[in-house]
Amino acid sequence: MTDNPILFSVKEGVGIITLNRPEKLNSFNEAQHIALGEALDKVEADATIRCLLLTGAGRGFCAGQDLSDRNVAPGSAPVDLGETIGRFYNPLIKRLHRSNIPTICAVNGVAAGAGANLALAFDIVLAARSAKFVQVFSNIGLIPDSGGTYILPRNIGQARAMGLALLATPLKAETAKDWGLIWDVYDDELLFDEAFKMAASLAKRPTLGFELTRKAIRQSFDNDLDTQLAYEQKWQQQAGFSEDYKEGVGAFMAKRKPAFKGK
Repeated sequence: MTDNPILFSVKEGVGIITLNRPEKLNSFNEAQHIALGEALDKVEADATIRCLLLTGAGRGFCAGQDLSDRNVAPGSAPVDLGETIGRFYNPLIKRLHRSNIPTICAVNGVAAGAGANLALAFDIVLAARSAKFVQVFSNIGLIPDSGGTYILPRNIGQARAMGLALLATPLKAETAKDWGLIWDVYDDELLFDEAFKMAASLAKRPTLGFELTRKAIRQSFDNDLDTQLAYEQKWQQQAGFSEDYKEGVGAFMAKRKPAFKGK
């Protein structure tokens, strides 16, 4: 058993978090939830970190909730799953959606249940060729949580979202890419290096523009056109006042590489 359920490091402006319970396919218990929250605290407190990268240790990304962490058996007292979701999963998904830096998830193996929907909460999802996404909730009489009922129909439509949720069919990485659920797929041995390369590139680019872009796209589903256009006007004005915008235009005109400083 691992002593530290989360590994954290910083390299080239990238905060790297690794789920580290490989003997349990990185499934979540309370200790891992708390450690992940502490790692995200470090990311948010360090202004030199300009991109977040999450992956898993071992042969799986995350198998969701560790069912052995609860006493559930026929005849046992009911378990309040709403308390667990309200205490851990919902705040985590909201935190990722509201991050002020770009986020990348490198899914290195099976992503099941809350583990699948945790991955899909990231801005850019990359997967190993062997990875699979499984909405396993229906197998044990539950509904997709951790944003699953929100993200899936928006990314792949109601018909496919409903099929995945009801049938609990494993979705191969290549199919997930074809459906528009994730961004790209790499050979297993190349996944982390390619994900880090992408994260390091984003960390060198204009972070205020990224923050406003993420916010605009994520909330667009809840706005009508007039409202969204008004937000675009407001946030483009804010971006235009930034030093990064001046640097980007200056570098383009001078035909040199820009040196963005971020927020």
